[in-house]
Amino acid sequence: MEFSKLFIVLFIFQILFPCNTSTQAAPSNSNLFREYIGAEFNNVKFSDVPINSNVEFHFILSFALDYDTSSSPSPTNGKFNVFWDSDNLGPSQVSSIKSSHSNVKVALSLGGDSVGDGSAYFNPSSVDSWVSNAVSSLTDIIRQYNLDGIDIDYEHFNADPDTFAECIGQLVKTLKKNGLISFASIAPFDDDDVQSHYKALWKSYGDLIDYVNFQFYAYDQGTTVSQFINYFNTQSSNYNGGNVLASFISDGSGGLTPENGFFTACNRLKSQNKLHGIFIWSADDSKRNGFRYEKQSQALLAISH
Repeated sequence: MEFSKLFIVLFIFQILFPCNTSTQAAPSNSNLFREYIGAEFNNVKFSDVPINSNVEFHFILSFALDYDTSSSPSPTNGKFNVFWDSDNLGPSQVSSIKSSHSNVKVALSLGGDSVGDGSAYFNPSSVDSWVSNAVSSLTDIIRQYNLDGIDIDYEHFNADPDTFAECIGQLVKTLKKNGLISFASIAPFDDDDVQSHYKALWKSYGDLIDYVNFQFYAYDQGTTVSQFINYFNTQSSNYNGGNVLASFISDGSGGLTPENGFFTACNRLKSQNKLHGIFIWSADDSKRNGFRYEKQSQALLAISH
């Protein structure tokens, strides 16, 4: 009899206070706009880029790499150096753009495709040593530049997916715990090796990843609106529960371009409550066309979401 009463009490409690195992709120429309900047050294400045006061705006400095800065760069096992255009995008410029625009935050991206004349590899000696070096070196850079977050954009790997997951996951966890960053993102694209590494990271540490900067522009040039929507839904499933952002490349070399319906696709996603933000690669290229699509992207995002 007592057991029956206990069972009934527990049953009622479960109905009134259901257990929620998810650590992430369901994504919804957002006014987040993000743009990579500084990788191509063409003298683009933060102040060149139009900033709509009605969006949340993230500049992403590209890139910091755990390579030395010699003429033939070598891996340094987590000891990061600045490889972006720091003459135009230095600490004083970060301070200036953030003080001029209260809606602006600045992050740095780790990795990228290349360094010197070769590919940039994720190449740790061990999890513990890499994490220790990365936390130390990135703490210095983040403090020097007064940065707000990090983005993970490794695209080549000399380590298995589980090692990548542990190194990056522990790095993000430590930087957040130490109050050095308020957000973290990842930037995968549709490649089997790349996806295996990022999906392993997502599986173990997805609760620490705030945004998925999926590189939809790595799909074929000439992508259609319907193909883009299908790709978006597939990747939203791969990174289930994540804020997957729509994206395009401003030189038009891949994916769905603004001329061919990118904003049509965004409006369709918005109508489905799936437009979690837009990011562009990159301000360096957009400088040539007067940042017309930055203006259009932010105008779309600024409309009540």
